[in-house]
Amino acid sequence: MSNTKGKLYLIPTRLGDNPPLEVLPISIKKIVEDIDFYIVENEKTARRFIKRISPGKSQPSLKLQVLNKYTTEAERNTYLNPCLEGVSIGLLSEAGCPAIADPGADIVGLAHQMDIKVVPLVGPSSILLALMGSGMNGQSFTFNGYLPIDKSERKAKLKTLERLSSEHNQSQIFIETPYRNMKMLEDLTSTLHPNTRVCVACDLTLPTEFIKTKTANDWKHNKEDLHKRPAIFIIQKD
Repeated sequence: MSNTKGKLYLIPTRLGDNPPLEVLPISIKKIVEDIDFYIVENEKTARRFIKRISPGKSQPSLKLQVLNKYTTEAERNTYLNPCLEGVSIGLLSEAGCPAIADPGADIVGLAHQMDIKVVPLVGPSSILLALMGSGMNGQSFTFNGYLPIDKSERKAKLKTLERLSSEHNQSQIFIETPYRNMKMLEDLTSTLHPNTRVCVACDLTLPTEFIKTKTANDWKHNKEDLHKRPAIFIIQKD
């Protein structure tokens, strides 16, 4: 066994199908070229991403372990074993930054338990890009993930987030399944106070990028088609 442990590199990916090095630093290319062991959500898309970053890299030499909702705890607990042999591993998300609204957080936690050095790399996070572009409070904010699917529960949650935003002067961030974006916007306009600010940020980093902050009342006249476009929603009641 090597006396020197390998490292866990947290490798960000694109948010859409644009050329990787348009939105990722060139340093990502070197890391991908040096690493053959990866923990990924989807093997097919991970291989495609690696090939786009480093076309000359040998695909047969790649060793990919899949981390998703079907991965057992026993399997997951073995994924970092190569690091104990001195081999570095790359953790890839399906989109954006690993371990942010992403199952990779469990692997990062395991790395700390095993005293393996964690190296987060620079790349796009849709959550932070949306907040940056919203004009809302970047000093205090909460990411809430997905809201309830049930309409009445979702509206109740929106009212709760609006109240918390007002009480704490805090931006409240959440996401929705892309094909439900328009219904979410309808619920926002019908549930929130007319003057509550709502930011919709979709297709971030892509040529079709759209970021707008308007009051809930003004969004009632929205003409933008958000259907099936990956989006981040942020609300703040002043």
